[in-house]
Amino acid sequence: MKSSRVVDPAGAVFGLLLPVLAALFGVVLTKIWEPRLPAEIATHWTTTSPDGFATPMSSAWTFALVTVLFGGGCAAIAALAQAMLMMRRTMLVVGLSVVGLILTVQVVLLYVQLDITDAAHTELPLWSLGLGVVIGAVVGLLGAALLRDYRPRVFATSPPDPRLPRVDDPATVADTVGFGTVGSLVLLLLLGVAPAVAVCLLVDGWWPLAVFVPVGLLVVSLLRFRVIVDPSGIRVVNMGMTALQYGVDEIEGARVDVIKPFDDFGGWGLKVKGRRNYGVVTRSGPAVIVTTACGDRLTVTSARAEDMAGALNTFADRRLRHP
Repeated sequence: MKSSRVVDPAGAVFGLLLPVLAALFGVVLTKIWEPRLPAEIATHWTTTSPDGFATPMSSAWTFALVTVLFGGGCAAIAALAQAMLMMRRTMLVVGLSVVGLILTVQVVLLYVQLDITDAAHTELPLWSLGLGVVIGAVVGLLGAALLRDYRPRVFATSPPDPRLPRVDDPATVADTVGFGTVGSLVLLLLLGVAPAVAVCLLVDGWWPLAVFVPVGLLVVSLLRFRVIVDPSGIRVVNMGMTALQYGVDEIEGARVDVIKPFDDFGGWGLKVKGRRNYGVVTRSGPAVIVTTACGDRLTVTSARAEDMAGALNTFADRRLRHP
């Protein structure tokens, strides 16, 4: 069965429409405030004073272009209904974080220059950088939760190979793969908190925390997954949302092999190697390798790989016996 949907409605709203509206809002706001702004406004600052200037409307159109090209360019992938769901969610959060950063800086930049005659003595509140990232990331996560998986689905017509693992009494098998709680906290400390604190001390402000910590959280989330095998099939959960899911009626078979992330997939995390070959690879060692009727292959490294493969094959047998 093939999905005919090409565009995800939620992805179109958050990934396409929202960046364009943000860009237009900046232009309209500048036009409304233009009578109260200097003939040339400051658009770039050194650590102490402005060193770049432009007319308000030329600055507005530059901000709009950057918003659409960079923020919208990343977020637009969310609208592609049949692309990998996890990739669409990640790019939406990244893209809208950029949109939030640019729009917030633009609004604050204009606000601090209202009703002044000389922009050379203004200062850009650096807290706007952190606030913008947080606002954008929150909106991005909201949009990511609304995205749906519209990939093509094809039902398997034969049971898994009898040589593949089976279990006598299949039950739900779940495993958290990747960084554990302690490892995630250490990684977040190294990638987010420690650099942020160092920059906070350097600039004497709190705003770097709002920039570095969300980035650190995003990186940590891409290295921590919950894998669940049950009578419905197999699903991979990330950031509290389903990243990948295959129904038991799609599964042709599941086997176990030894995987080395860098040798087999070029790194750790949620990986793609070649066409329709996906991996959740967070360690070297045993992995369950699931093949589906649509041609997809999913590899998950887990200490419970044998249990997962046995349960999936047994559930698939029962599917054909009791359709």
